[in-house]
Amino acid sequence: MEAALTLPLAVFMVLGTLQLFLMLQARLLTEHAAFNATRAGSLSQGSCKRMLDAALVSVLPAIARTDSPEKLRDAYVRYRDNRFDPATDDRRSGPVIWIFRKLGIRNAIAGGRDDAQFDDPDRPHQLDRTRLETTVVFWYPMRIPFANWVMARSTLAAWGLGNYAAQNPLMPAQNAQWTRERTPTEVQAGVLGEFKARTMAGEYVFPIQATAAMRMMTPAMKRAGFFDQPNCGGP
Repeated sequence: MEAALTLPLAVFMVLGTLQLFLMLQARLLTEHAAFNATRAGSLSQGSCKRMLDAALVSVLPAIARTDSPEKLRDAYVRYRDNRFDPATDDRRSGPVIWIFRKLGIRNAIAGGRDDAQFDDPDRPHQLDRTRLETTVVFWYPMRIPFANWVMARSTLAAWGLGNYAAQNPLMPAQNAQWTRERTPTEVQAGVLGEFKARTMAGEYVFPIQATAAMRMMTPAMKRAGFFDQPNCGGP
């Protein structure tokens, strides 16, 4: 009798701990992805494609086998469009990576002309426009059964996005809901909306964010795929 009551809790603690350790690994990979994406953009005049590729390759170990050059190549080919495959990713279908970029550099290239003197130290008023700051959002796929459902639903409640309803075998059904104390920023609002939509659709992913900044090593260019839009792969 005692085992029947405690075994579900023990199993969840084991599964939840495993899921948390996997998310910690994904957090480290996301920080690495933010650095690599920022560096790629700094060296490629702000190319969205190169920034997405750099971030995507950095997080591939969290979603696919990459323990050999052949497996790394296959994983990149599978996710190079920056989207999950519903047939092989447990019905997940959204983007893998979002990249948000600040608009300061975009303002510096208004008019569509390249600035050959973008880093001229004699023009200190321009220096604040040569700093590339990016926020990478990795939609980490939670793969541990049961733990993914509990963690996704409890996070929705903790962020004020919905109720958490669960059945306690020793008590009647209980509801819990918390509200956000601060108004979310534009980035946070987009992430919260996407997280809720995916969770309600049964796609158990968790948005892991990291930010990095670096001085531009090449002048930003306003052309298709560069700084014609502030975000890469995002909403």
